[in-house]
Amino acid sequence: MTLYPINSGNFKLDGGAMFGVVPKSLWQRTNPADANNMIDIAARCLLIEDGDKLTLIDTGMGNKQSDKFFGYYYLWGDDSIDKSLKQHGFNRNDITDVFMTHLHFDHCGGAIQWNKDHTDYEPAFKNANFWSNKDHWHWATQPNNREKASFLEENILPIKNSGQLKFTDVPNGDIQRNSELDFDIFYADGHTDKQMIPMIQYKGKTICFVADLLPTAGHIPLPFVMGYDTRPLLTLDEKERFLKMAADNNYYLFLEHDAHNEIITVKNTEKGVRLQDVYSCNEIFN
Repeated sequence: MTLYPINSGNFKLDGGAMFGVVPKSLWQRTNPADANNMIDIAARCLLIEDGDKLTLIDTGMGNKQSDKFFGYYYLWGDDSIDKSLKQHGFNRNDITDVFMTHLHFDHCGGAIQWNKDHTDYEPAFKNANFWSNKDHWHWATQPNNREKASFLEENILPIKNSGQLKFTDVPNGDIQRNSELDFDIFYADGHTDKQMIPMIQYKGKTICFVADLLPTAGHIPLPFVMGYDTRPLLTLDEKERFLKMAADNNYYLFLEHDAHNEIITVKNTEKGVRLQDVYSCNEIFN
């Protein structure tokens, strides 16, 4: 097995929204804001090469939305999925599986693109299975008013229409194994219903793609919960259990949205779980 970071593009989000009720005087120590109160956000995906499977975890926003839409998110940098795949010797047609942690636009938008004449949508990875789970799919296709702006039909419905959609099992407890993709999944409901956190065994390490359960290293303290989370009290409980597990077992946490920290480990302290070490992907994957 080989792992590759795939940088799909960077953007900015409001720091207050990213940290909920936590005062700016606290969160800006780790996530400094610009003059518009916006903080740096990445869309760092993960590519798993394992035998004849090439699995991409999340896809970023994609590029099919309007300039007005992207104007809300202050895109910066020159990263893209195509550029990042090419750096590692791959292209979109090589991808066998796309695993979507959840269906918010910044995680799945890149799964679907315009066709050549801009008359309809098509899968951006024509040879891939697209993985979700039935509970989250139902949640996303019949969205509540709180999340409706994040679940965009043009990102979601064409996946089903393509015939390439597959569902992984939803467990009775926290963790379920996907035998086809050969990794465990931690399920979390605080941010959105049945968000999936892949836990990958790699060279004696457990690499956890923590998605929006832990958006940045600055979100490690338990009360530091995003304003975007639909059930913040559930997030508190899920973060506590997951971070305790990560500290006890020395998990390596792959940060999708932290523009400046790629992989971290955490440790138990008298004040709770706190940051231990920060690594680049090259340090862990090579």
